[in-house]
Amino acid sequence: MPQNRKENGEVITKKHVRKIIYPIIIGIGVVVFLMQREVDVDLFSIITFTWYSVFWIAIAFLMMIIRDVGYIIRLKILSEGDFSWRQCFNVIMLWEFSSAITPSAIGGTGVAVFFVHREGLSFGRSTAVVMATSFLDELYFILMFPILILLVTGSTLFAIGVEPGQEVVSFTNEFFYFAAIGYTVKFFFVLLVAYGLFVNPRGLKWTLLWIFRLPFIRKWRYKMHETGTDMINTSKTFRSKSAGFWLKVFTATFFSWTARYWVVNFLLLAFFFNVQVYGFMDHILIFARQLVMWIMMLVSPTPGGSGFAEFVFSRYLGDFIPVGFAVVMALIWRLVSYYPYLFIGAVMLPRWLARNFGGRKNSP
Repeated sequence: MPQNRKENGEVITKKHVRKIIYPIIIGIGVVVFLMQREVDVDLFSIITFTWYSVFWIAIAFLMMIIRDVGYIIRLKILSEGDFSWRQCFNVIMLWEFSSAITPSAIGGTGVAVFFVHREGLSFGRSTAVVMATSFLDELYFILMFPILILLVTGSTLFAIGVEPGQEVVSFTNEFFYFAAIGYTVKFFFVLLVAYGLFVNPRGLKWTLLWIFRLPFIRKWRYKMHETGTDMINTSKTFRSKSAGFWLKVFTATFFSWTARYWVVNFLLLAFFFNVQVYGFMDHILIFARQLVMWIMMLVSPTPGGSGFAEFVFSRYLGDFIPVGFAVVMALIWRLVSYYPYLFIGAVMLPRWLARNFGGRKNSP
């Protein structure tokens, strides 16, 4: 176990810090490429920047703060009070940093176990906490997606750039397939984890080991053995929790993700309130398309979805943005919701590593 922790520390120190520049280059590179093709600088004359704009930009940043506060509260509850508020803040910021520099399909979950463990929880409890947060995040998507489809209809959600009254789900629309693949992966992940956490963790472990006997995936069988053991330990930790406990942590999850999705709505109000009118259902549809965007980003191979996120934003939300501004808004959106975590993590990580590996703190 100590050797594994040492290796994890080396990965964070050497690999993750070096890779901070990659998502910045990819994201900005895609934006610059799209701007050269699509943005007419003369159009900026229609934007009126006033104190009204400042107010809505501040609200957009407030949504990101609410998101992080929700995550911090959730971690405080899941740690059962063993973490201080400062420790919860450290873990969440470093976790977001790890997610920002790893491909969306991978995320920062593996490194998050290390962060939680180094802050004082046992390795088993750390795994349980991180697995529970992942389960709650995916559960939010699974529940909200069909609700939003009922509110805005699937045709409106996936019929991009069609004439009013002609909204139909087009099976040639790449966004539909991205969303379908992403939702399917999330759905089965939630079912799998729910079965392992609350029904039969030993049965799930046995099933995973049986599946990974196949020749072309046998090399990951030991990893599945570890995953199954983690699932059993996690189940022991959380199966006895009350419905009230899970309601509190899911409420924190709900407010975190919901606040994050409102960021774009407020940014649009900040920049285009004088040139475009957004009705209530427009805001609901913008919110719904953002949720679908995050589902689609699951298949992105780039760090934090860089490049892919900006491209999808400019195409998928372009209906609500004056022509020629979608790419610019994609960059502004990422400046508010993504890039801050890169810089916060870059500042926090060296200090955190010095505190945990500089000889001033004994290994747990």
